[in-house]
Amino acid sequence: MKPENSTLKVRRSIQVKASPERVWQEFASFERMNGWWGARIGDPEAGTSKGQYLLEYEPRTGGRIVMAVEMDGKRFRYGGEIKVFDAARDLTFENDWIPNMGWAAPTYMTLRLLPALGGTLVELFHHGFERTGGDVAVEHAGYEQGWGMTQLNALKAAAEATG
Repeated sequence: MKPENSTLKVRRSIQVKASPERVWQEFASFERMNGWWGARIGDPEAGTSKGQYLLEYEPRTGGRIVMAVEMDGKRFRYGGEIKVFDAARDLTFENDWIPNMGWAAPTYMTLRLLPALGGTLVELFHHGFERTGGDVAVEHAGYEQGWGMTQLNALKAAAEATG
């Protein structure tokens, strides 16, 4: 379940000018998490908005996280059980399509906070593509291309605005 144990992983990171404890406050509730994870790209009034939507979030080990994403004008749900909820350090959860769209086993998402450079390095890992079955290299490549920095940029702005 650790990103280091996965050969195929997507990694994005950002430096935040706030302590890990301050950054972690943005993981503390549905409202806070949705404030940055639910960041959108585009203009909602023009109908060009796309992005993530947080639907469920139980901030604890064993809780659930369910999100939706818009792709090609359709909304898809994904998420699963929170496997690690280690304050100011690590949030790891299962990531599968709801309903399952053919994966043999879910991937994992890890958000790791590390003290660095007088603030926090936030690392996002989408890992465990080896578990999905089928052509895992193609699956991984699609996610490598698709992951941007929207959520991490929004987390940085939220944590630095009040921290």
